[in-house]
Amino acid sequence: MNAQGISDKELVSAYVRGSERALEMLIHKHKKRIYTHIYAVVRNRDLALDIFQDTFIKIIDTVKAGKYTEEGKFLPWALRIAQNLCIDHFRKQAKMPKAQMPDGSDIFQVLDLKEGNVEDSIMKLQTDNRLKELILELPDEQKEVLVMRLYEDLSFKEIADLTNVSINTALGRMRYALINLRKLVKKHGIVL
Repeated sequence: MNAQGISDKELVSAYVRGSERALEMLIHKHKKRIYTHIYAVVRNRDLALDIFQDTFIKIIDTVKAGKYTEEGKFLPWALRIAQNLCIDHFRKQAKMPKAQMPDGSDIFQVLDLKEGNVEDSIMKLQTDNRLKELILELPDEQKEVLVMRLYEDLSFKEIADLTNVSINTALGRMRYALINLRKLVKKHGIVL
């Protein structure tokens, strides 16, 4: 049985009726797209796998609870769940204490890093993490389009299809996302 020839609606219905094979087929059918989306946001393979698993746990729980209504939009719904779990991860991470010296200064300013490439890597990582935090401050619609375009390298046509809007709306959301991101970068004094 090939999942590509069976609609998501049929697979979800079969799973609700007790077919574990239908769930396997649904996961297999969409795993690349969902995992790629998650990895593009978190940029860490292990973390991406964890969030991918959490995404399908949430999907299973929602379907089993009878809270999922099939409207022909399983993949966008699943991507939205994955995106929300990524956001939750970064929110939790932002609440975690930072590495600081007893006087409150940043530990990375005190460390004497001999190799420039190590220092450059740390600075790039800090900038990437800060940029991800700023992206989380964008309105959801803008954030979604920005992540899909920049991190997943999706075309505006694909973005429009996944988000169920016109291409012009997707382009407009991207434009406003970039404008707002520039404002946030300037506001926070971040040098990219």
